[in-house]
Amino acid sequence: MDLLRIIIAIILPPLGVFLQVGFGGAFWLNILLTLLGYIPGIIHAVWIIARR
Repeated sequence: MDLLRIIIAIILPPLGVFLQVGFGGAFWLNILLTLLGYIPGIIHAVWIIARR
């Protein structure tokens, strides 16, 4: 399941974080990072998924 979440996080980072933590602070931070730059959003999403 984590592999699927990582693939989703690469395609759409906020969705990957949402599937992992819901509407928490990490989700909103990931939206901000994705808007500022796609790569930081991906890195943050993969980190959140791998950490939990």
